[in-house]
Amino acid sequence: MSAASPEPGHGPVALALRVILLLAYPVLSHVASLRNEGMWAAAALAGLVLLCLLEPLARRQAWAWGLLAASCALLWWLGGSAWAWMLLLAPPVVFPLLVAWGFARSLLPGRIPLITRIVQALYSRAGMPVTAALERYTRRLSAAWALVLVLLAAVNLGLAMSAVPDGLLAAFGIQPWWPVTHEQWSWCANIADWGLIGGFFAVEYAVRSQFFPQRPYRNAWDFLRQMGQLGPAFWRDLLR
Repeated sequence: MSAASPEPGHGPVALALRVILLLAYPVLSHVASLRNEGMWAAAALAGLVLLCLLEPLARRQAWAWGLLAASCALLWWLGGSAWAWMLLLAPPVVFPLLVAWGFARSLLPGRIPLITRIVQALYSRAGMPVTAALERYTRRLSAAWALVLVLLAAVNLGLAMSAVPDGLLAAFGIQPWWPVTHEQWSWCANIADWGLIGGFFAVEYAVRSQFFPQRPYRNAWDFLRQMGQLGPAFWRDLLR
C-alpha cells in the first residue's frame, strides 16, 4: 500500500521551500542594508510574504494568489523609495512578538503550555510517560522562551528607532540618542538574533539532557526531526 500523499503546503518539497525562504530573508535583508538599495529590501519582503502564504497558495486559494500578486506589485513600487528599507525594520520586532504571544498565551489558566504539549506528543508516540518534573520544566521553558523573544523584540525595536538615516525616530525628524547605521542594525537584527536564538536552544537542550536523560530522541537533530513528524494537523491545533 502506497503512503498517503502529504497535505497541500506540507511534505518534503514544501518543507525545503520553507527552509530556503526562511534562510533567504536575513541574507537578502542584510544585502539590502549593506547596499542601501530598496529593490533588495523589496525582494526580502516578497520572500517573507511568500513564506507566510505558502500553505494557502499550495491549496490554490484565490485570495492567497491575489494577495501575493498585490504584495509583490506594492513592494516593487516601493522598491525605488526609502520605504522599502524602512519596512525591513518591522519583521524583527513583529515576528518575535507573535511567537512570544503564542508561548505566553499557552500559559494562561486552563491551557497546556506550548512546549509541554510538544513533549507530551513526542513521549506519547514513543510510549513513554511524562513525569511531573518534566511538566514543570516544560512550563518554565515555555515562559522562558516568551521572555527571551519579548526581550529580543524590544532590542530590535530600539535599534529600529535608532537607525539612521531612515529609522523610526529619524522619519519624524528626531535625532536618535544612540544612532546606528543600516549595516549595524542589520548585523544585529539579521545575524545576531539567529545566533542568540540558536545559542539559547543549544544551552537549553544541554541542560535538558542532563536533567532528563531518558527521552524518546537521540540528539537535537532527532528531536527536530521527530517534531516535524508530528504532522500539520498537530501544529495547526497547537497554534490555535
